[in-house]
Amino acid sequence: MSDPPDLAARVVRWQRRHGRRGLPWQQERDPYRVWLSEVMLQQTQAPTVQTYYPRFLRRFPDLQALAAADEDEVLALWSGLGYYARARRLHQCARAIVQRHGGIFPRTAAALAQLPGIGRSTAAAIAAFCFHERAAILDGNVRRVLARALAVAHDLALARHQQALWQRAQALLPQAPAHMPAYTQGLMDLGALICTPRRPNCARCPLQPVCAAHRAGEPERYPVNTRRAAPTPQALWLLHATDAQGRTWLAQRPAQGIWARLHSLPDFDSPRALAAACPLAGTPQARRHPPIRHALTHRALELHIVSVIAPAGAPPLAQGARQGAWFAPHAWPALALPAPVRKFLAATGALS
Repeated sequence: MSDPPDLAARVVRWQRRHGRRGLPWQQERDPYRVWLSEVMLQQTQAPTVQTYYPRFLRRFPDLQALAAADEDEVLALWSGLGYYARARRLHQCARAIVQRHGGIFPRTAAALAQLPGIGRSTAAAIAAFCFHERAAILDGNVRRVLARALAVAHDLALARHQQALWQRAQALLPQAPAHMPAYTQGLMDLGALICTPRRPNCARCPLQPVCAAHRAGEPERYPVNTRRAAPTPQALWLLHATDAQGRTWLAQRPAQGIWARLHSLPDFDSPRALAAACPLAGTPQARRHPPIRHALTHRALELHIVSVIAPAGAPPLAQGARQGAWFAPHAWPALALPAPVRKFLAATGALS
């Protein structure tokens, strides 16, 4: 069965009548702002991004400001948004555009995809929104919409099947370049509002008459994606040390691994290792908090936090253990903190 020839026209008409309008990045045609929103929206819901997006732009209003910034400052503004590798790649890419292209974004998806941290779908989104290029996107929402409309029964975890869907997505693009922003935004909106992972609202979908999955009565069967490894469980013991002045001991994490280069409570692989590094943690006076469970993409963390009070502000860790420094609460807004650590400190009153 051939792909529906009027799919693009249906999406464009629907988007212009019923698509989202209130999100701050939706009417943007500045490639810097479109790029920033696309990166933030990867693996993060739009309501959360709405808080971070204007705050980030106030500090880094253009590409040059971002490229000139220190990475720690970028990470601090990203703190709480999660998936910090995105912030590092964003910063690296800004510098690459300044160095390679004189601070001006390339105007084609192919050239944009050559930059660090800009994948094929993000490159196509920038090119479609800002330069009206006929380039197909295939983020998670759009992949679901097209897989259902076309009843793609192949496993999209396999590269050859995903490549085949890219080709069909390219063939479905509207012929008029001027329609590309509405079409691209429309697919995103359909995936976010109508063609949701569970219980899609087919009655309101403009693609219902041409949707093969709806016609078969099983839209939730698609997309097929079987290669989803379960997250690896990992337990960590974190030291929450404070002193008489209300300061908290923080250490910057290594450049590799989870929460790379973020400031955090020092962590250890076992309670024995924690007690060896900080003898106070093994005493009856130490406070052991209920475990905190936190999901990462490939890890299921169980965090065991132990609170101690250091005498006279002395370093709480034995010599040779991972070092850090005392930070007063007023200094924390300038630091990038892992989300569960930030929430813990807020709950304990150490962070406003």
